[in-house]
Amino acid sequence: MSGAENLNKQRWTYGLRVIPGAVPRAQIRNTLTYRFHPRLTAGIEVNPRAEKASAKANPIANLLVLTESARRPALIIGTSSDRIGTADGQSFYATLSKNLQELTGLPIAPYAGVAYSTHEDRLLGVGGLNIYFSKNISALVIFDGVRVHPLLNYTRDRQTFSFILANGKLPGASYSIAF
Repeated sequence: MSGAENLNKQRWTYGLRVIPGAVPRAQIRNTLTYRFHPRLTAGIEVNPRAEKASAKANPIANLLVLTESARRPALIIGTSSDRIGTADGQSFYATLSKNLQELTGLPIAPYAGVAYSTHEDRLLGVGGLNIYFSKNISALVIFDGVRVHPLLNYTRDRQTFSFILANGKLPGASYSIAF
């Protein structure tokens, strides 16, 4: 969750996430997004192992409504497929995020918000914490409203490699590249 505009020259991003042992929809996830504006990214998510036809492809979008300032958190709204543990559904979310390094001296950026799950037809409180160890290495702990998913990320140039423990126990990996 970043509260800054994306000013990189690359507009496309492809991502692949693999979580063996997860529900079929979440075992293999492909995403392709396009940055229309420094604050707006949208695209498609394809889940080839989804059992329901309606879960095989979902729209994804992310809009940075308010950028983060010295006093104000960023406001981000968006949509993607529902939680990792669901067989289908769409999620619509709004989050506030703030890098707290200047205030606390710690390299952390928490976020909190709400997500509407169409799979469960209810609102869920969501949140997480990004921890920066270096320019290239960070950890992210995600709470999706039901379960916790820790990630360890390594970024190099236009690529990001991640190790994920889905539901806190299922090992998986993801890779993304901007072009």
